Amino acid sequence: MERVVPYDPGWAEAFIVEADALRAALQPLAVTLHHMGSTAVRGLPAKPIIGILGVVDCLDALDPASGRLTDLGYEAMGAFGIEGRRYFRKTRTEGVRTHHLHVYQDGSPQIPRHLAFRDYLRAFPERAAAYGALKIAIVSGDHPPGTTYAEAKAGMVTLLKAEAAA
Repeated sequence: MERVVPYDPGWAEAFIVEADALRAALQPLAVTLHHMGSTAVRGLPAKPIIGILGVVDCLDALDPASGRLTDLGYEAMGAFGIEGRRYFRKTRTEGVRTHHLHVYQDGSPQIPRHLAFRDYLRAFPERAAAYGALKIAIVSGDHPPGTTYAEAKAGMVTLLKAEAAA
């Protein structure tokens, strides 16, 4: 069962702390890190998992450094279904997921797509509120039987992404 909680202002600080740890672990590899996803949008209810978007000059240079991310508690998932991405997830020992790290090579079309979605929701709080209300309704059981959380919100996510791109 998915868990969506009210916005936590501590998520911004949690991102900063984790970004500092990631930069230190990946040295000398240059990486730009962005807070992404619902935890990056003030006031938006979210699954309490910090989303991080990493940008590197060369994705292949990240692969040898993956072990250092493992030392920070991340699990390397490879492309995980998205070509041109390296995906990592961090889970506490009791099984609670805390962070998602998506790393792309500079120039990937995925980078502006993720940032545009975040920035759109930040700029249009009424759209963020509608998205948040949908997420709360879904986890409260208001969705078609047999659909997952992601499937139930997919239509709105597609609409918001189109609005963000426009």
